[in-house]
Amino acid sequence: MFGRADFSIPTRGPRGCLIRSASSDDLSSILVVERRCYDRPWSRDQFRAELEASHARLDICLCGGQLAGYHCWWLLCGELHVLNLATAPDHRRRGVAAALLAAAFDQAQKSGLERALLEVRAGNAGAIALYRRFGFRVTGCRAHYYPDGEDALLMEWEIQGARDAGRGTRTSDNR
Repeated sequence: MFGRADFSIPTRGPRGCLIRSASSDDLSSILVVERRCYDRPWSRDQFRAELEASHARLDICLCGGQLAGYHCWWLLCGELHVLNLATAPDHRRRGVAAALLAAAFDQAQKSGLERALLEVRAGNAGAIALYRRFGFRVTGCRAHYYPDGEDALLMEWEIQGARDAGRGTRTSDNR
């Protein structure tokens, strides 16, 4: 479906940083960031399963030799599924998450990307703003989705042609 070769960070990303595919050697660093970002972090086994799955991709962003963030995503039947996108707290607001998301889009578009899907905490204003900048729009809500009872917003991005064909009209706002 797509290769696991390394690739460079997009020019719009942080200076001095590199995005590449993760390996099992990166799992310890990924787990440190995961635990700093989430109250209910993924386990080593969950990340290892993603590394081994043929449809999954786990990319990391290294800045100054440190893990600045990671992005776990799937590409299935022309759909990119954002599963886990995290930035280390000391690297936030520097374009790391945007660079990781852009890299995933670049890779997925080479394999026939038609749309992207994700779920995000309704209260995560920073992440919602990032996804809106990429053209995602809210398409629904999963009430009490997270273990703490918080809702999840469903967000979707489609290439314009697929969006027009599916709805008969152009939808350009992000409501």
